[in-house]
Amino acid sequence: MAAPAHQQKSGGKTAGELVRGQIFEVGPRYTSLNYIGEGAYGMVVSAIDTETKSKVAIKKISPFEHQTYCQRTLREIKILTRFKHENIINISDILRAPSIEEMKDVYIVQCLMETDMYKLLKTQQLSNDHVCYFLYQILRGLKYIHSANVLHRDLKPSNLLLNTTCDLKICDFGLARVADPDHDHTGFLTEYVATRWYRAPEIMLNSKGYTKSIDVWSVGCILAEMLSNRPLFPGKHYLDQLNHILGVLGS
Repeated sequence: MAAPAHQQKSGGKTAGELVRGQIFEVGPRYTSLNYIGEGAYGMVVSAIDTETKSKVAIKKISPFEHQTYCQRTLREIKILTRFKHENIINISDILRAPSIEEMKDVYIVQCLMETDMYKLLKTQQLSNDHVCYFLYQILRGLKYIHSANVLHRDLKPSNLLLNTTCDLKICDFGLARVADPDHDHTGFLTEYVATRWYRAPEIMLNSKGYTKSIDVWSVGCILAEMLSNRPLFPGKHYLDQLNHILGVLGS
């Protein structure tokens, strides 16, 4: 549960609400902040939008310490503010400091989803009906993404958000790129070890020349995991990942 922060900003403005040691400057529109989770790029809380009376998720990002974080944040904002689809997470609001000098954090407001596919698969086995419905929504969202000539490049269970009515939304477009088979992608995806299990072999074997098929490969890995409740290719490192793939598909 969030608590009002007692610190003061310059000019006498209150510093916002305190959530697990971090100050969220999102008032007065967004209230009743509650911790959801956090990752490498920031903390996520739930809140009440006092204008719409709806629950929202607010992601606090502090991207300015590293150029890569800045690029990833800007890329995601640019894509999601242009996309509008039922199976892709939206951005309803962006909160930032009034001046460049004061800007340390960015707050991205999105619709609140209760869980994600990764957490769901940790707790239960999906029925065939659920698998079919989730797969339909993934492919529906992916078709929209690809129709804009964009590659997501990081599809995995934790990037598929779900709510209690089984609606699915694709999120995290920080690694997305315009589809360009001649572009050299060396050094960008190799940093993100968590995505290895869902990477197409052409990404690991060739720095450029891959297409929208890399996202389709990831969807296939996710489908297998939804059916079996375990990762299809759980490689421990680069070579082990290729061995897992060759062990199932052959050479």
